[in-house]
Amino acid sequence: MFKSFFPSPKLFFLSVLVYAGVCVAVWYGFREQMGAMLGFDLSSAKPVIGLGHFVTDEFLLFYLYYIACTALFAGAWFKLANHRWQWWSIVGSATILFSSYFSVQVSVAINNWRRPFFDAVQRMLQRIVEGTSSEQLPPLPAETIVSHKEELYNLIIIFAEIAFLAIFVYVMTRFLTSHFVFRWRTAMNDYYTAQWKTVRNIEGASQRIQEDTMRFADIMENLGVSVVEAVMTLFAFLPVLWALSAYVSELPIVGAIPQPLFWAALVWAVFGTGFLALVGVKLPGLYFKNQRVEAAFRKELVYGEDDESRAQPPTLKELFANVRKNYFTIYFHYMYFNVARMLYLQADAIFVYVLLVPTIAVGAITFGILQQILTAFNQVSNSFQYLVNSWTTIIELLSIYKRLQSFEAAIRQQPLPAIDQLAT
Repeated sequence: MFKSFFPSPKLFFLSVLVYAGVCVAVWYGFREQMGAMLGFDLSSAKPVIGLGHFVTDEFLLFYLYYIACTALFAGAWFKLANHRWQWWSIVGSATILFSSYFSVQVSVAINNWRRPFFDAVQRMLQRIVEGTSSEQLPPLPAETIVSHKEELYNLIIIFAEIAFLAIFVYVMTRFLTSHFVFRWRTAMNDYYTAQWKTVRNIEGASQRIQEDTMRFADIMENLGVSVVEAVMTLFAFLPVLWALSAYVSELPIVGAIPQPLFWAALVWAVFGTGFLALVGVKLPGLYFKNQRVEAAFRKELVYGEDDESRAQPPTLKELFANVRKNYFTIYFHYMYFNVARMLYLQADAIFVYVLLVPTIAVGAITFGILQQILTAFNQVSNSFQYLVNSWTTIIELLSIYKRLQSFEAAIRQQPLPAIDQLAT
């Protein structure tokens, strides 16, 4: 699965983690010094509203830094372990990472826009809130009305500019990812078909090469992008949530703690992830077994097309009974898993408002700041809850991984995984 596409997978992914950690540490520890050396001014802390957010000195420095780090890493691996798919697996991965990070920064730009827009809305509606009725209020001067309209229209135009950029980045990221993942599937297909004589006797071998590699590629296209975006969202929104925590003085029950929104998002997400992982622990094995019983039933039908003695009713009845039994078991386990998952997600929808009750009650924040907090908290919380939101897809991916492990074992002339040695 990985050796076919990445050079020396274990060493490669270990080097990615170490190198990424070093690069991130250098960026956060020495970016001011690097910026000063290159003539960039990073002293401004005020957020830029609109497309200017992406061409600030800090962003320009980041673009140069990312290109330099990527070129150094790719060049080292090109020399260390020349690989057929190195441009796609190394440079392609780095490009998708950057595109995903840029997409997340689009969300940050929209979040920056929320404060002036909703503060303007609150300011313009304030006179109605304070009055007994809109009919009893004196009319606004024409110049004030025109000024209010221009302010709102200008902010809406700024949002449209960011939204069109978001659409472009999203489409290009998905297009690039689709090609990246199909190259990965091509690499797996070439690798496994070259070993066909070794793996052909494994149950459902043809299905594993054709269908499982296809499904692996499809899931990785969606799941892979999601996990990258989740990590990038954390890098982008954690500083935002950390800064916005200054507006929240205390939490219900807990009281006053430093950076309350950050810690609340972390604890809530860890709780949900651990809770659902525990509840759904049986599902990956059941999905794996489901693929095996389906393959056994389909294989007997295929044999029956060429051999009249095969696919007899008693045999088919027994094989389909295995299919039915496994499905009913899955339905049972998914029933209580879905109960737990929906309870958590419904509680999650209101959780941030519960946290903000003391702050809202004393009027400590404006409507614009409230919108920023809601968006930032949900972005960070959803990123931490990646396993919660993707658990069903992860289960399917794990079952496919288990099936393809049999190919790996056969190619290395090792015993098949224990679950693949069980009778269907």
